[in-house]
Parts: sequence; structure tokens; C-alpha cells
Amino acid sequence: MNILIGTVLLGAVALWLYWRLPNAEWRAAGMANAWRMAQFTAPRIIVALLGAGFFAELLPPEQVRALFGEGAGVSGVLLAIALGPITPGGAFVAFAVGAAALKAGATSSLVVTYVTAWSLYSASRFLAYELPLMGRQLALRRLILCLPVPFVIAGAAHVF
Repeated sequence: MNILIGTVLLGAVALWLYWRLPNAEWRAAGMANAWRMAQFTAPRIIVALLGAGFFAELLPPEQVRALFGEGAGVSGVLLAIALGPITPGGAFVAFAVGAAALKAGATSSLVVTYVTAWSLYSASRFLAYELPLMGRQLALRRLILCLPVPFVIAGAAHVF
């Protein structure tokens, strides 16, 4: 239900923005740009969802429970933090992997830790976007400042 509400709200904002454009020429240019983005993004989303779905079926539940289950402890936290940055792809992959891990027996606190580490440290995003666009000094500063966050999140998620 939340996805539907969010989709409707985003659609309403998009329509509002479309009608706020000053003339038909700008609207046509906006639609052409949206179509190009959809053509670029749609195949990647489909491949990511298929890959994540297949990955979910390949996860051995006994190993997931051993590494990320109730008794995982600090080693589970460290592994979740280490796996986040090396997860390829975007949100469709990371959240699908997290959902698959939950289904296979991972604790919610370790999945939250994994998703947080992915969100903050994604190597592909860091290398492809952050370093080239923000520069080495600022990108590394952000990375260093974010280092303790997944550990704090892991502790808080374990309590809640």
C-alpha cells in the first residue's frame, strides 16, 4: 500500500511539474528526456530484478542463518558492513538481496546494517559518481565521516 501511495504522489508531482513548464516546446522536451531516461533505465531494472530473484533462490538458508541469524554477533555485523559496499547495482539489487536474506533467516538488524552500509559506501556509486563529481578530498571526507554509522545502526537495530 505504501508503494502505491508513493507512486501516486510522485505521479501527481510529475504532472504538476509538467503543467508548470512555460510552453508546449518545453513540455515536449521534458517528455523526450523522460522517454530517453526510461529507455536507459528499464532494461537495467528488469535485469537487476531478475538477478536478485535468482540470487534469492540460491541463498542456502542454513548458511544465511549461521552467518546472519540470531547467533551471528559481531562477526555478522562486520560481514554485513563488508558486503554492503561490494553489492553491485542499485536499490533494486540491494533491497532484493536484503529481502532474500530475511526470507532465508537473517535477522532484521543485520539486514538493516547491510542496507545502511550499501547506502553509505556503495563502491560502484563512489567510484562512478562521487569521486569524479565531488573530487577526492570531499568524497573521502564523506566516507570517513560515515564510517561509524553502520555500527551505530547495527546496535540500534538490535535494540529495536
